[in-house]
Amino acid sequence: MRIGILADMAGTTVPTIRYYEQIGLLRPAARQGGGQRTYDREDVRRLAFVRRCRAFGFSIDEVRTLLSLTGDRSALCTDARDLAERHLETVRSKLVELRVLETSIASLVSNCNSTCVGGAATDCSIFADINQE
Repeated sequence: MRIGILADMAGTTVPTIRYYEQIGLLRPAARQGGGQRTYDREDVRRLAFVRRCRAFGFSIDEVRTLLSLTGDRSALCTDARDLAERHLETVRSKLVELRVLETSIASLVSNCNSTCVGGAATDCSIFADINQE
């Protein structure tokens, strides 16, 4: 199949597929006459795996590692688990940071609602509050 069909099947874009090829997440495509890239079912499967990993928030390097583990008979399940566990710790840390950020922004909005809603933007308490933090 051609690159446009692969992109449609995977719900991604042609430039994304080319990028994944360039950085080695996808194998270089076979070429047919005229130099057009052609892909097979294994490419569809691999691209779906990469996209799912990215949807889980794994970095490009983490995806690369996971891909290498899938083809390594000497690799252990714990290798994949350890990588996922480290990623989970990162996600949990970001959630804590986001909760703090949410509280701060909610305070900005609440203060604005109680002091200056409907007034001129130049008098909005949000600007003063941000400058204090």
